[in-house]
Amino acid sequence: MRASGVAVGLFLGVRLTGVAVLALVAHVAGRHPLTLLARSWDSVWYLGIAAHGYGHDLPSSDPDPHSDLAFFPLYPALLRAVTALAPVGGGTAGLLISWTAAAVAAAGIHAVGSRLHGRATGLALVLLWGLLPHAVVLSMAYTEPVLAAFAAWSLYALLAGNWLWAGAFAALAGLARPNGLGVATAVLVTAAAEVWRRRGKVSHRLWTGAALAPLGWTAYVLWVGRRKGDPLGGYFEVQRLWGSTFDFGYGSLQFLRAMLLHGSRFVFPMALVLVVAATVLYALLLLDRAPLPLLVHSGVLLLIALGGSGFFESKPRFLLPAFPLLLPLAQALARTARARPWHATVLVASLAGLSYVYGAYLVVYAQAPL
Repeated sequence: MRASGVAVGLFLGVRLTGVAVLALVAHVAGRHPLTLLARSWDSVWYLGIAAHGYGHDLPSSDPDPHSDLAFFPLYPALLRAVTALAPVGGGTAGLLISWTAAAVAAAGIHAVGSRLHGRATGLALVLLWGLLPHAVVLSMAYTEPVLAAFAAWSLYALLAGNWLWAGAFAALAGLARPNGLGVATAVLVTAAAEVWRRRGKVSHRLWTGAALAPLGWTAYVLWVGRRKGDPLGGYFEVQRLWGSTFDFGYGSLQFLRAMLLHGSRFVFPMALVLVVAATVLYALLLLDRAPLPLLVHSGVLLLIALGGSGFFESKPRFLLPAFPLLLPLAQALARTARARPWHATVLVASLAGLSYVYGAYLVVYAQAPL
């Protein structure tokens, strides 16, 4: 428990420093930092759903408007609960939820890293996660911290053989975000492998956990489909109108071609670099023979990012819950900290500088969807 507290304190320290840098940059730009953190891009949609329910669309360049049904229900439900119980507005409630969820996620990430490779690697894993270039999203009223929290603890429960908790957390992850499906897939694939290994001689807890895992994601997709008059395809039509489909990477390749031919803003090549880096890290995770749940969860999130069309600049954000990708780097950082502490300090300081400056740029100046 004490080690977990140190990990959470470390995470909150690096993120609070990042918010302080963002606040300074926002002040120079004449903008309010709390408004930027609480009411930017997707946050506005979630606040609207929490206040008015579903069914309030916005016009778009497509024949049909962008529908708020694309946004999963757990975060708006949490917003409603917090504003009902505490005398705070929606934006403040969103930040409270996100910061709390990020701290819970940090504890879970530390637990996973420590279980696999020891306390030093667990701390390094939390530190690297908190210093990712897009880690500023973990300080905003966004859903990634909530998904990361449920993903981390579901994966830890799988590693510990606690199938009921793994399935329950996976079901909640599936209510948080579309790519929460990755957590359910990890539970189902791991359960199938265990059934195969034991030739069907498994406990009822495994079957129950496996049955629970996909319920959240499936229930919402079917509910949207029923509301749109197409139970199996309605949700995916909503996503298509947002420009978000799974096209096996064709849209991403077309975007890459346009970027190389015509140039683009800094955000786009940076997103490309981060997605390529995530792909390399997944290869390292495979070579390291990481546990199956981590490989499946990270693989599904990476596949969705690579194979999906839509907002290319948002792909690094979609990968924030794929924290197992950082395990090879965390192991290397832990070894470096033991052998050459000064080298590790310089490396962490460099990562912090990149994270804080780029995060402030994304939120204050970039004017691109996060």
